[in-house]
Amino acid sequence: MMERGRWARCRDVASSAAVALVATVFAGSATAQATASVSVNPVALVRRAVQLRLEEEKSHRLVRYVLRKTDGNHETTKEIIETKDGDVARLIEINGKPLTAEQEQTEMNRLDTLSRSPEMQERRRRNEQKDAARIDQLVGMLPDSEVYKLEGMVSCGASQCYRLSFTPNPNFETPNFEADVLRGFAGEVWIEETQQRLVRLDAHLVREVTIGFGILGRLNEGGTLELQQEFEGNAQEWQPTVLKMNLSGKALMLKTVNIRINEVASDFAPVPPELGYQDAIAMLKRPETFAEQR
Repeated sequence: MMERGRWARCRDVASSAAVALVATVFAGSATAQATASVSVNPVALVRRAVQLRLEEEKSHRLVRYVLRKTDGNHETTKEIIETKDGDVARLIEINGKPLTAEQEQTEMNRLDTLSRSPEMQERRRRNEQKDAARIDQLVGMLPDSEVYKLEGMVSCGASQCYRLSFTPNPNFETPNFEADVLRGFAGEVWIEETQQRLVRLDAHLVREVTIGFGILGRLNEGGTLELQQEFEGNAQEWQPTVLKMNLSGKALMLKTVNIRINEVASDFAPVPPELGYQDAIAMLKRPETFAEQR
């Protein structure tokens, strides 16, 4: 329920709340298999997955990866490196084609500016922390905000997954504006049997959702969200790999929101735990980048 901050950062209130819903339970990492037994109770399964996410986020290992994003008809591919100072990205392709010499120089100039501007990176880091705090606040609500039903077992890769359906809990009282979005989604989630991690979510808005009594935003009925995550052997963690969003509505009663996003993350690899953002910029600027060696 998506960048750990990468799928939690959005352009407006309405989309931010929607992504926060999916990011909550998929943003964490798993460094060891869960061994505690949980009865086959749908709410208990979700609660356990939420608990793991909160516990394991604290031990997340920094990684570098490639993120391909399609927004409408525009596609970008970036190499992203997580650091102790926040994430740093380098644009490497536009619409499936390498950058032109002029575009490459513009990107190098941008990285040079960032390298000389610790205050700029610090602002980014603080924004990421705010997003993470908002996500952590929402994550604890998930077991109670939805009504879950165990539908059976399904294959998910080499494992088996519990398949759960969910609908909004009519008795759930949202404690803040952003949590209002939880009242509108229904769908299915898959929880891996052994590690008890959420590996897939398909959700759709079964009714219009207003945020802040409609003053801050509105999401139209019919919007969809899909997310997948996998255990990545190179990084030795669970990582979000697929995010699809098809949402529309209004922000601040005036601005039209039309989100058509498809993101695919791949090629995860660990980086040193004390890596700083300037070191990451130096790594991204090397002629033979991680992305080019694939």
